[in-house]
Amino acid sequence: METAAFMGAEVVEVVYRSDWGRIIATLIGMFGDFELAEESVQEAFTSAVEQWRVWGVPEFPRAWIVQTARHKAIDRLRRRQRFEEQLDLYDIDSFPQAVEEPKDGVGEIPDDRLRLIFTCCHPALAPEVQVALTLRTLCGLQTDEIARAFLVPEATMAQRLVRAKRKIRDAGIPYIVPEVSEMSARLDAVLTVIYLVFNEGYAATRSGPLVRTDLCAEAIRLGRLIRTLMGPQPPGEATALLALMLLQDSRRNARLDEMGDIITLEQQDRSHWDRQQIAEAVPLVEEVFRDEPGPLALQAAIAALHCQAVRAEDTDWPQIVRLYGHLERLQPSPVVSLNRAVAISMMDGPGPALAIVDALATTGDLDSYHLLHAVRADMLRRIGHWTEAAESYERALALVTNDSERRFLERRLREIQPLQVN
Repeated sequence: METAAFMGAEVVEVVYRSDWGRIIATLIGMFGDFELAEESVQEAFTSAVEQWRVWGVPEFPRAWIVQTARHKAIDRLRRRQRFEEQLDLYDIDSFPQAVEEPKDGVGEIPDDRLRLIFTCCHPALAPEVQVALTLRTLCGLQTDEIARAFLVPEATMAQRLVRAKRKIRDAGIPYIVPEVSEMSARLDAVLTVIYLVFNEGYAATRSGPLVRTDLCAEAIRLGRLIRTLMGPQPPGEATALLALMLLQDSRRNARLDEMGDIITLEQQDRSHWDRQQIAEAVPLVEEVFRDEPGPLALQAAIAALHCQAVRAEDTDWPQIVRLYGHLERLQPSPVVSLNRAVAISMMDGPGPALAIVDALATTGDLDSYHLLHAVRADMLRRIGHWTEAAESYERALALVTNDSERRFLERRLREIQPLQVN
């Protein structure tokens, strides 16, 4: 019995991490109500924890969650005041009485999740709310984690999410995939949130493994779909996003050791990189550079230069610095400036780059961004300023939320502690 209970809880966790977004999208598609969908799905997962440990895991776990959440949503509607009007509106009798296991694979059109993305990216919502809703619904991040990403109090983010979901419901924002002519107006936001989903998979916010392959794979799948939906000549940034994700994901198998600890880019075994993905992506980068490249195209070109270097010492850092400079002019951002500083440190040494990082630190814009302090610590370490490096490592450790990154920073800090001047 204890074994069955453990397996049930373990499967619930796996389904929650891999399918939360898709299940939520399905429920929103049925009822058109974010809050109702979230509450019902949460209840369904709670029921799964209780029932699967007793009765065992069902053959199709995701379908079981969808079906259970559907029943709980109907129960909630029935309990609401004026429930008859609600029932007539949702035409509950027309819903299928059985939920079959979704069939993934070639030819599948993930319209539920795509509708959810386009709903989140509706122009009636503020850009930061679009991203926050996507983090909540597609990634399953909790409100406190989203608030940390936006550097705002948890209560503030909770209010934003509630207002956004109610605005979608009250304004009757349609839960549909727009026509191609309408998609163009939302494309930049859609590409941004898909890349953000990928980034959450590439470097997870929450504690646990650094890489969430399920989110990376889903983002790449959606990137392919968006590019296909945009017609025979998709916009360059849609192509660039797909190339960028393929290139970054190609290094996945070399980023962590057997213990789940980070291996730096310079130390990675490049024979473990996915050469098939790189070969697919590089022509896409060349394609988008036939015209004036956008921000995603520039980032894809930087990733391509890394992936094409046979050895770390073969990396074309001067070209990468130039590309970051172009990106910095096209899309000014302190994070872009930080990345450019890292490239400069690889080209000219940490001295000139440290001046840029210190200037960024002075503004305070990235004070709560652990990577600013981690980068500064590394540069100070490389020039032998052990005490200052240790202080920056400690600041980064106070901000980091992922276990793999925390272990890496702790190891670096331990390495320099004996070298500090007492």
